[in-house]
Amino acid sequence: MRQLDFERRHRDAWEQLRLLLDDLERSRRKRRHSRAELARLPSLYRELCNHYAIARSRHYSPALEQQLHELVLRGHRQLYSGRSAELWRLVQFIAYGFPRALRRQIRYFWLAAVLLVLPGLLVGGFCYLQPELIYSVMDEDQVAGMEAMYDPGNRKPGRSLERSAETDMMMFGHYISNNIGIGFRTFAGGMLFGLGSVLLLLFNGVAIGAVAGHLTRVGYQDTFWSFVSGHGAFELTAIAICGASGLILGHALIAPGQLTRLDALKRRAREALPLVMGAAFMLLIAAVIEAFWSSGTAAVEIKYGVAGLLWLLVVYYLGFAGREAHGTG
Repeated sequence: MRQLDFERRHRDAWEQLRLLLDDLERSRRKRRHSRAELARLPSLYRELCNHYAIARSRHYSPALEQQLHELVLRGHRQLYSGRSAELWRLVQFIAYGFPRALRRQIRYFWLAAVLLVLPGLLVGGFCYLQPELIYSVMDEDQVAGMEAMYDPGNRKPGRSLERSAETDMMMFGHYISNNIGIGFRTFAGGMLFGLGSVLLLLFNGVAIGAVAGHLTRVGYQDTFWSFVSGHGAFELTAIAICGASGLILGHALIAPGQLTRLDALKRRAREALPLVMGAAFMLLIAAVIEAFWSSGTAAVEIKYGVAGLLWLLVVYYLGFAGREAHGTG
């Protein structure tokens, strides 16, 4: 593309960014003023950085390069100052830092996913075919409570009778506590040379599979599957990611290489930390969906449709987000 055509195509975006930066730099009460404006700033800045890189690679005129370079510097000062810098770093991490970190450790993730899913499929199938097997996993009171939670006559599916009167906001807090607790224990289990993470993944897989197989056999499949399918995209994936983080720690302790175990653990912990942070974000989303959507009264077909879209979103986000360079990051 010729330089003239390049400038014509992108001049409006550059001008929008320039006017926005002028407003932010002139405003004496920048924090209050910039809250509404900063929502547009990151995308305009990323686009500008890509244009600047293109202009340099194509050897456009020095005047154009200088013009874009000055805009890049001004945008950088606004994004990386004070609270806006923290917000921008958080946006960067969620948008592509976390999925990139996960793909770098993808072998641990697939191992953790197998340890979680395979026992669930096996035990779930056996509990469906052999009704009495559920009592090898749970006692009679637990089974009765689980059946009551997903009874089609339950006003709030997925909630025990004791919690059926609690508000969605109260259940949101409960789900956060429960989900984060499971995720953290699965991650921290890696400190036992990975054995703790492996056992917790197996245990959760067996428990989930047993409940799924039993409730499907007794005819509660629509209530159960429509409830868990929506938030399961985020919750189950996040648990597997926490398990992968624990396996990373365990591998460092088992095979430290030429480093001491402590040094190897410190090094691998820095690689595992982004995965744990991203998994916590996913568990937060799962808690929102579970509290405010899963127990709702929408038709089963609608819930399955939303669940399918959420699973596609998770797969696309973790598999493709951040594959191309964004901005100067």
